[in-house]
Amino acid sequence: MADPARAARLAQRIKVVVAEALRRRVKDPRIEAITITDARVTNDLQHATLYYTVLGDSEQVAETRKALESAKGVLRKEVGRNLTVRLTPTLEFVPDEIPVNAGHLEDLLRAAKERDAEVAALAQGATFAGDADPYRTEDAEDSDEDPEQGSDGTNRPDGSENQH
Repeated sequence: MADPARAARLAQRIKVVVAEALRRRVKDPRIEAITITDARVTNDLQHATLYYTVLGDSEQVAETRKALESAKGVLRKEVGRNLTVRLTPTLEFVPDEIPVNAGHLEDLLRAAKERDAEVAALAQGATFAGDADPYRTEDAEDSDEDPEQGSDGTNRPDGSENQH
């Protein structure tokens, strides 16, 4: 089993090699709008997963997936030619969902910002439900003492204090 740092370096090298091979060697027009966003290699260096995004609609994404599957052999040959490993890893292409998730998060943040603006607009004309200062002050504590309350804080019906 290889060092995880070596696997990470190899993944980055595979990412660059595949991107260059897509640009130079593969002449399929369906691959023109592709971007390789990330690559991961297993610790045994036998399998590489490449994540990609496609500029376009779902039809273009499907066509690009087919084009990548058909060009997988050429790309693996280029990877084997440019790497110094004993065995060339197999390549797997996976559509990257990060842009979709980022768009969803942006929509959620936009909706939250609109709700915050609505709450701020409602709060501008609002007044306090009670006093402006709901906390007791020293003056209020002196006038609130109950004459029938004992020194230990218990109420006695006859007003007497606790006798021990």
